[in-house]
Amino acid sequence: MRITQRIVAGAALVLTASLAVTGCTKYSDSASGGGDGGGTKYRVAFVPKLQGIPYFEAMNAGGEQAAKDNPNLQWLYQGPTTADAAAQADVVRSFMQQKVNALFVAPNDPDSMGPLLAQASGQGVKVGTADTDAPNSVRQVFVEQATSKDVGQAVIDQLLQPMGGKGSFAIVSCGETAANLNSWIQVEKDYVAQKYPDAKLLDVVYAGEDQNKATQMATDLINAHPDLTGLIGQCSSSAPAVAQAVQDAGRIGKVFSVGVGTPKAMASYLKNGSSSASVLWDVQQLGYLTAWTGAQLAEGKELAAINHVSDALPAVPYDAASKTLVLGPPLVLTTDNVDKYNY
Repeated sequence: MRITQRIVAGAALVLTASLAVTGCTKYSDSASGGGDGGGTKYRVAFVPKLQGIPYFEAMNAGGEQAAKDNPNLQWLYQGPTTADAAAQADVVRSFMQQKVNALFVAPNDPDSMGPLLAQASGQGVKVGTADTDAPNSVRQVFVEQATSKDVGQAVIDQLLQPMGGKGSFAIVSCGETAANLNSWIQVEKDYVAQKYPDAKLLDVVYAGEDQNKATQMATDLINAHPDLTGLIGQCSSSAPAVAQAVQDAGRIGKVFSVGVGTPKAMASYLKNGSSSASVLWDVQQLGYLTAWTGAQLAEGKELAAINHVSDALPAVPYDAASKTLVLGPPLVLTTDNVDKYNY
């Protein structure tokens, strides 16, 4: 799809001075994408963990497409330029000041984000989370990419199968407080103990969202553990980092890596064998689903047990007990399909 982005300066979208260094608000006005535009325009904002990385830019592209498809939806996107909870909170406050109709966040720190979501809700803003949750907050819905169980088990299977079901491995994660990453790690630990008794997790380290730091950490793990045969890059910045470390160390075929990485970032590593697979989902569709959900909340519509979102998302399930929409099962990227995705 061809996505256009505009930096907006205007009374309704001016950022406070304190946000001058955090990035710029991007918005998509659906009136430019067709439709009669005769209804109320609902403003749905999304605050990612970090702006500028391929993963969240792909989510933004999906949100922009949803705005083109819905003449009554205006999509706004802005995140911090570092994966910092305080900087992210500043962006959230900015959107609250703008009085958006719905506000979705992928929290860097779910506990510190909780009070802000409560404040926004108290002001009449519909609030939700996407990509990663703040389960103890007042969020009205969590737009989840795939269940933690499905993601965690898929990552372990893709790693341990090339390793012959045995060996020692380590995990390079990102934010220590990221709820989605920690839930996957817990599933991975439990699943290894259950299904792969001859495999051993040596260590879990955290690189924030810094790919260079993640590469160095993975290199240090390879050097520190001569018996290491596997590495997991738990997020979209550490996934290519662990593969790069395997490549740089000349250990392709001896140390296997699997990540949760975007297609373009992982393509070369999959093709040269430094990564066995990448476990992901259609990130653009996750952004689309987030925007669509925000519009539903803003319009006061209730989510059904099964939701027809679009032709590409004809049957998205909603669990009322956990207030969770699930995009679908994870996607395993390999050399066979990685080039099909343009992000």
